[in-house]
Amino acid sequence: MNRNRRRLSIDFAPKATQDGASMTGILEELSWRGLVDNTTDEEALGKRLETPTTLYCGFDPTADSLHVGNLVPLLALRRFQLLGHSPIALAGGATGSIGDPSGKSAERQLLTRDILNANIAKVKTQLARLLDFETEVNPARLLDNADWTAGISYLDFLRDVGKHFSVNMMVSKESVRARMEDRETGISYTEFSYMLLQAFDFYHLRNEFNCEIQIGGSDQWGNITAGIELSRKKLSQTVYGITLPLITNSDGSKFGKTAAGAIWLDPNKTSVYRFYQFWIRTDDRDVLRYLKYFTFLSQEEIADLEQQHAEAPERRTAQKALAIAMTTMIHGQEATDEALKASQILFGGDLQGITEATFNDIINEIPSVVIPKENLENDYTLVDLVVEAKLCPSKGQARKDIAGGGINLNNNRQQDPLTNINSEQLLFGRFILLRKGKKNYLLASFE
Repeated sequence: MNRNRRRLSIDFAPKATQDGASMTGILEELSWRGLVDNTTDEEALGKRLETPTTLYCGFDPTADSLHVGNLVPLLALRRFQLLGHSPIALAGGATGSIGDPSGKSAERQLLTRDILNANIAKVKTQLARLLDFETEVNPARLLDNADWTAGISYLDFLRDVGKHFSVNMMVSKESVRARMEDRETGISYTEFSYMLLQAFDFYHLRNEFNCEIQIGGSDQWGNITAGIELSRKKLSQTVYGITLPLITNSDGSKFGKTAAGAIWLDPNKTSVYRFYQFWIRTDDRDVLRYLKYFTFLSQEEIADLEQQHAEAPERRTAQKALAIAMTTMIHGQEATDEALKASQILFGGDLQGITEATFNDIINEIPSVVIPKENLENDYTLVDLVVEAKLCPSKGQARKDIAGGGINLNNNRQQDPLTNINSEQLLFGRFILLRKGKKNYLLASFE
């Protein structure tokens, strides 16, 4: 098997992962992958994980799609589910209407309930690719915290939840303290109260769904421990927290952000081709970490990729494995194959069978020039096209380059300078892809 084309396929087995990890080894598995930032009472937590339990991770539906930055905690839920535990993905229909101050330097824009509902509906289809909602053994659940907060009055919330928290304790939390120290921005009472709402979620999930573990990014530590305290005080129950590291690139930039913006899971917001390219462009310093963080490849498979990467980093074998695994997981094998084909086009690959949608993604990666379509009605030669497209400075140089095999038209080498250019050669009735040498691409758009 070509290891670069290996398909990631996860069977939702109730007791073991593909590489045979036991249920009791989930903390070891997460630690090996570098996914444990902090835990509460690690010894007791490890003992509790010897038998199936229920855990949850929350996300605020502030957009109509998840992005790659959401993947670490949600894929952690999947890792737990593969080992027999029952995951809850909690949509913050209530908390999302307020906004979590954790890790934010300014207050978020408040969203209406209609927008939040629409966002949750769209995100649910993406979650179905990450979690198994159909298995009879330990199905995942998607819950919305608006369902249990909508009927609670402000006075009831203050009496039943607020009285269990001192302002001194809340101010000491990093997410609150950092904002309070910024005198210009500060923190509103609305965002200050967010911690209480998230604590109430953990209490409610423990009381109604026997949920005993909350996971989240390291910036959620204060919110998670607040929920642990509320469950102890109101239920006399012990619950646990696990935080995962916030991912940053080795160059210090924020993971999942590009010059064009966030990398979304929705192909209408980030095309499959661009999604694949995001992973394939992973820095050499980050790729092995990201294979551990995001894929379900085993230790042996990742060790093999590490060796190949060390021996020949220029082949980008590890990046290709990462890109294929992630694109297949989120978009499926067929879409991954299309992205692979599109990627090969800019390395001289065959254009046969490429879809217009995929080709349109490629267009944005290369320079282009507009040429009047009426030119095709006359004796328009390859020399004319190459000069007009400014691939060559003169017709003499163009003839020389073409005769020497240095010009490609639609990824086919040309050697006849007098080759006629006509509408039959247009891709999708409009384009011609030119290449000079190995990498100098240019798109001619006939309009």
